[in-house]
Amino acid sequence: MSANLESLEPVPGADRSIRRRLSLRHELVLATLPTVIVLLVLLFVEMLSQQRLLFASLASSAFLIYLDPEHGTNRIRTLVLSQSLAAALGFVAYYLLGAGYVAGGAAMVATIFLMIVLDAVHPPAVSTSLAFAFRAGDESNLAIFAMALAITASLVAVQRSAVWMMARMQRRR
Repeated sequence: MSANLESLEPVPGADRSIRRRLSLRHELVLATLPTVIVLLVLLFVEMLSQQRLLFASLASSAFLIYLDPEHGTNRIRTLVLSQSLAAALGFVAYYLLGAGYVAGGAAMVATIFLMIVLDAVHPPAVSTSLAFAFRAGDESNLAIFAMALAITASLVAVQRSAVWMMARMQRRR
Protein backbone atom coordinates (compact mmCIF):
# COMPACT_ATOMS: atom_id res chain seq x y z
CA MET A 1 0.00 0.00 0.00
CA SER A 2 1.46 3.36 -1.01
CA ALA A 3 1.69 6.23 1.44
CA ASN A 4 0.19 8.57 -1.15
CA LEU A 5 -3.42 7.48 -1.63
CA GLU A 6 -5.05 8.71 -4.86
CA SER A 7 -8.54 8.77 -3.39
CA LEU A 8 -7.40 11.45 -0.96
CA GLU A 9 -5.88 13.70 -3.64
CA PRO A 10 -7.34 16.05 -6.26
CA VAL A 11 -7.59 14.66 -9.78
CA PRO A 12 -4.23 15.29 -11.52
CA GLY A 13 -4.30 18.48 -13.58
CA ALA A 14 -7.46 19.81 -11.92
CA ASP A 15 -7.61 23.59 -11.72
CA ARG A 16 -9.29 23.82 -8.32
CA SER A 17 -8.78 27.58 -8.06
CA ILE A 18 -11.58 28.13 -10.59
CA ARG A 19 -14.00 26.22 -8.33
CA ARG A 20 -13.08 28.42 -5.37
CA ARG A 21 -13.81 31.65 -7.31
CA LEU A 22 -17.42 30.92 -8.27
CA SER A 23 -20.02 33.57 -7.54
CA LEU A 24 -23.00 32.85 -5.30
CA ARG A 25 -25.23 32.56 -8.38
CA HIS A 26 -22.90 30.00 -9.96
CA GLU A 27 -22.67 28.09 -6.66
CA LEU A 28 -26.47 27.86 -6.55
CA VAL A 29 -26.60 26.66 -10.16
CA LEU A 30 -23.93 24.06 -9.40
CA ALA A 31 -25.77 22.92 -6.24
CA THR A 32 -29.10 22.57 -8.05
CA LEU A 33 -28.05 19.59 -10.16
CA PRO A 34 -26.98 17.25 -7.33
CA THR A 35 -30.06 18.25 -5.35
CA VAL A 36 -32.37 17.40 -8.22
CA ILE A 37 -30.56 14.12 -8.87
CA VAL A 38 -30.77 13.07 -5.21
CA LEU A 39 -34.47 13.91 -5.11
CA LEU A 40 -35.03 11.84 -8.27
CA VAL A 41 -33.08 8.94 -6.75
CA LEU A 42 -35.21 9.16 -3.60
CA LEU A 43 -38.39 9.18 -5.71
CA PHE A 44 -37.12 6.14 -7.59
CA VAL A 45 -36.30 4.39 -4.29
CA GLU A 46 -39.70 5.28 -2.85
CA MET A 47 -41.38 3.52 -5.74
CA LEU A 48 -39.42 0.31 -5.09
CA SER A 49 -38.70 0.20 -1.36
CA GLN A 50 -39.78 1.57 2.00
CA GLN A 51 -36.27 1.62 3.50
CA ARG A 52 -35.28 5.21 2.81
CA LEU A 53 -32.39 5.35 5.29
CA LEU A 54 -30.44 2.82 3.24
CA PHE A 55 -30.00 5.53 0.64
CA ALA A 56 -29.32 8.57 2.84
CA SER A 57 -25.54 8.32 2.43
CA LEU A 58 -25.98 8.92 -1.31
CA ALA A 59 -27.18 12.44 -0.44
CA SER A 60 -23.86 13.00 1.36
CA SER A 61 -22.04 11.63 -1.68
CA ALA A 62 -23.91 14.05 -3.92
CA PHE A 63 -22.94 16.98 -1.69
CA LEU A 64 -19.26 15.98 -1.74
CA ILE A 65 -19.42 15.73 -5.53
CA TYR A 66 -20.95 19.21 -5.69
CA LEU A 67 -18.41 20.60 -3.23
CA ASP A 68 -15.34 19.32 -5.06
CA PRO A 69 -16.07 17.23 -8.16
CA GLU A 70 -12.38 17.07 -9.03
CA HIS A 71 -11.24 15.51 -5.74
CA GLY A 72 -10.10 11.88 -5.70
CA THR A 73 -12.70 11.02 -3.07
CA ASN A 74 -15.36 11.78 -5.68
CA ARG A 75 -13.99 9.77 -8.60
CA ILE A 76 -16.44 7.33 -10.11
CA ARG A 77 -14.19 4.38 -9.20
CA THR A 78 -13.91 5.52 -5.59
CA LEU A 79 -17.61 6.29 -5.23
CA VAL A 80 -18.85 3.03 -6.76
CA LEU A 81 -16.26 0.77 -5.13
CA SER A 82 -16.61 2.19 -1.62
CA GLN A 83 -20.42 2.40 -1.65
CA SER A 84 -20.83 -1.08 -3.16
CA LEU A 85 -18.34 -2.56 -0.75
CA ALA A 86 -20.06 -0.87 2.20
CA ALA A 87 -23.51 -2.11 1.16
CA ALA A 88 -22.24 -5.67 0.73
CA LEU A 89 -20.35 -5.64 4.04
CA GLY A 90 -23.34 -4.21 5.87
CA PHE A 91 -25.61 -6.83 4.33
CA VAL A 92 -23.21 -9.67 5.24
CA ALA A 93 -22.83 -8.35 8.81
CA TYR A 94 -26.63 -8.19 9.12
CA TYR A 95 -26.99 -11.71 7.76
CA LEU A 96 -24.28 -13.19 10.01
CA LEU A 97 -24.78 -11.16 13.19
CA GLY A 98 -28.37 -9.92 12.98
CA ALA A 99 -29.44 -6.29 13.09
CA GLY A 100 -27.72 -4.34 15.84
CA TYR A 101 -24.63 -2.62 17.14
CA VAL A 102 -22.32 -5.62 16.75
CA ALA A 103 -23.22 -5.97 13.07
CA GLY A 104 -23.01 -2.19 12.58
CA GLY A 105 -19.61 -1.95 14.26
CA ALA A 106 -18.21 -4.92 12.32
CA ALA A 107 -19.50 -3.55 9.00
CA MET A 108 -18.15 -0.07 9.75
CA VAL A 109 -14.66 -1.27 10.75
CA ALA A 110 -14.44 -3.62 7.75
CA THR A 111 -15.59 -0.85 5.39
CA ILE A 112 -13.05 1.67 6.68
CA PHE A 113 -10.24 -0.89 6.56
CA LEU A 114 -11.02 -2.01 3.00
CA MET A 115 -11.54 1.54 1.71
CA ILE A 116 -8.03 2.36 2.89
CA VAL A 117 -6.48 -0.87 1.56
CA LEU A 118 -8.22 -0.52 -1.82
CA ASP A 119 -7.52 3.24 -2.02
CA ALA A 120 -11.22 3.99 -2.39
CA VAL A 121 -11.85 6.38 0.50
CA HIS A 122 -15.33 7.91 0.29
CA PRO A 123 -16.57 8.81 3.83
CA PRO A 124 -20.35 8.55 3.17
CA ALA A 125 -19.84 4.83 2.52
CA VAL A 126 -19.39 4.30 6.25
CA SER A 127 -23.02 5.35 6.70
CA THR A 128 -24.03 2.89 4.01
CA SER A 129 -22.41 0.00 5.88
CA LEU A 130 -24.24 0.99 9.07
CA ALA A 131 -27.59 1.38 7.31
CA PHE A 132 -27.38 -2.08 5.76
CA ALA A 133 -26.22 -3.66 9.04
CA PHE A 134 -29.05 -1.99 11.01
CA ARG A 135 -31.69 -2.55 8.35
CA ALA A 136 -35.20 -3.48 9.32
CA GLY A 137 -37.63 -5.74 7.52
CA ASP A 138 -37.21 -8.51 5.01
CA GLU A 139 -36.66 -6.45 1.88
CA SER A 140 -33.43 -7.01 -0.01
CA ASN A 141 -32.28 -3.65 -1.27
CA LEU A 142 -28.86 -4.40 -2.75
CA ALA A 143 -30.12 -4.26 -6.35
CA ILE A 144 -32.10 -1.06 -5.75
CA PHE A 145 -29.10 0.50 -3.99
CA ALA A 146 -26.86 -0.47 -6.93
CA MET A 147 -29.22 1.30 -9.36
CA ALA A 148 -29.38 4.40 -7.15
CA LEU A 149 -25.58 4.34 -6.85
CA ALA A 150 -25.20 4.19 -10.64
CA ILE A 151 -27.40 7.26 -10.99
CA THR A 152 -25.38 9.08 -8.34
CA ALA A 153 -22.10 8.04 -10.01
CA SER A 154 -23.28 9.70 -13.20
CA LEU A 155 -23.43 12.90 -11.17
CA VAL A 156 -19.62 12.92 -11.06
CA ALA A 157 -19.34 13.34 -14.83
CA VAL A 158 -22.15 15.88 -14.93
CA GLN A 159 -20.65 17.99 -12.12
CA ARG A 160 -17.18 17.93 -13.68
CA SER A 161 -18.71 19.08 -16.95
CA ALA A 162 -20.59 21.87 -15.17
CA VAL A 163 -17.44 23.10 -13.44
CA TRP A 164 -15.57 22.98 -16.76
CA MET A 165 -18.31 24.99 -18.52
CA MET A 166 -18.42 27.59 -15.73
CA ALA A 167 -14.64 27.94 -15.77
CA ARG A 168 -14.74 28.41 -19.52
CA MET A 169 -17.46 31.07 -19.21
CA GLN A 170 -15.41 32.93 -16.60
CA ARG A 171 -12.29 32.89 -18.79
CA ARG A 172 -14.22 34.53 -21.64
CA ARG A 173 -15.03 37.54 -19.49
